[in-house]
Amino acid sequence: MAGYPKVGEKAPDFTLPNQDLQKVRLYDVLAKGRPVILLFFPGAFTSVCTKELCTFRDRMAMLEKANAEVLGISVDSPFCLKRFKEENRLPFDLLSDFNREVIKLYDVYHEDLLGTGLRMVAKRAVFILKPDATVAYVWVSEDPRNEPDYDEVIAKAEEVAREIGVAP
Repeated sequence: MAGYPKVGEKAPDFTLPNQDLQKVRLYDVLAKGRPVILLFFPGAFTSVCTKELCTFRDRMAMLEKANAEVLGISVDSPFCLKRFKEENRLPFDLLSDFNREVIKLYDVYHEDLLGTGLRMVAKRAVFILKPDATVAYVWVSEDPRNEPDYDEVIAKAEEVAREIGVAP
């Protein structure tokens, strides 16, 4: 695939360990028949990533209204992600792409993060997927200091939920 998956394209499947070392396969999550929101983020315990994931945590009631499932993905180890999830009381799984396979598959990685020499970390990106793995929404930032438009993400998740008939 050249570039990251675009709206209307099929999202690539993957399997990654979550914070509890349980394998999570994207297509199995999609098989539940709900919209899935993939949140790629550069690193646990960084200020912007903490703010972003906590903002999604604080808006989970709205995402649950859209019947959406959220999965956070970074290159951090499962052990680091477990601590990050616990300390921030995140109500969704965090997946470890420690081997950097999924960030390559989705083409959402920094060759060199802000000139720091940190290579191959996830870009901040949001994908909303329909149950058939079709990409319904894409937001990818080249600058890790940028945050997604949270209201736009929630509105799109609600729109997908209505479209597929799972909105309350």
